This record gives sequence, structure tokens and C-alpha cells, in this order.
Amino acid sequence: MSSEISLTPIGRESIHKLESALLAGTLLRPEVLSMLKESSERLTWVDSLAVAAAALAREKAKMSISQIAEELGRSEATIKNHLAGKTKAGQLVKETYEKFASKGVEIPSLSFIDEIESLKKQLEEERNRKLTLEKKLINIKEKLQLLLTEI
Repeated sequence: MSSEISLTPIGRESIHKLESALLAGTLLRPEVLSMLKESSERLTWVDSLAVAAAALAREKAKMSISQIAEELGRSEATIKNHLAGKTKAGQLVKETYEKFASKGVEIPSLSFIDEIESLKKQLEEERNRKLTLEKKLINIKEKLQLLLTEI
């Protein structure tokens, strides 16, 4: 994933990729998931994280605060607060960016998707195997019944 996402995006597509990675990377952090579970204002929280991620991605693309504010439909003060880390959302997104900068863009929780797909496939194979064995068992029972009636 890190080869696809630039930490200094150029152009809309790379800005959106960084924004998405920042949001996902922040949302999937254990402490953020726990905060979201406990929060009565989940939607507000997720919205703040999304705005902070969008603002940081655009700042890294060298957009001005006023351009970012206009594009995101937020006040310049809100954007400045997120980018300065004065909001919890801004702090968390900034930490995620710094982690990406030092360790590469990695969203570890998404690795579970591959594992889930593999487990689904194994489950389907086991179900098919079970059905096959059940059919064989029925066949054996029928043959045994026939043998018993012949005796």
C-alpha cells in the first residue's frame, strides 16, 4: 500500500488516497476505536477525524489554509486548529501521518480482510466436505440396511 500513497501528494487522486489512508489509519487505531465505542457523539467524532485527515492531506499537497477551508466547507479557524493539533482529531491524524512517515503507510487492521477471506474459503471447503461425507454415510446406511434385510 505504501508504494501507492504519497505522503506529499500531487493532484486530486493522490490527495484522496492520502486522505483515505490517514482516516482509515486513524479510525482503526485501538485507542480511537475505544473512544468511538464510548462516545455518545460518534458521528461528530468521525466527521472531525475526516476533516482533519482531509485538511492534512491537502496541507501536504501545499494547498493554502483558505483553499483547504473553501474546499472542505469549514472555517479557516477550524482548519488551522486541526492542522496545529489543537483538536483531538487533529492530534490523532497528525500522529498517524508521523507514523506513516517513519514506518511507511501501513494500515494493519486491514490485513484481517485477507485472513477473513481465507477463513471463508476454508469454511466453504469444510461445508462441502461435510456434505460429501453425509451423502456417503447415507449411502453406506442404505447398503447396510439392504444387507441386513438379506440376512
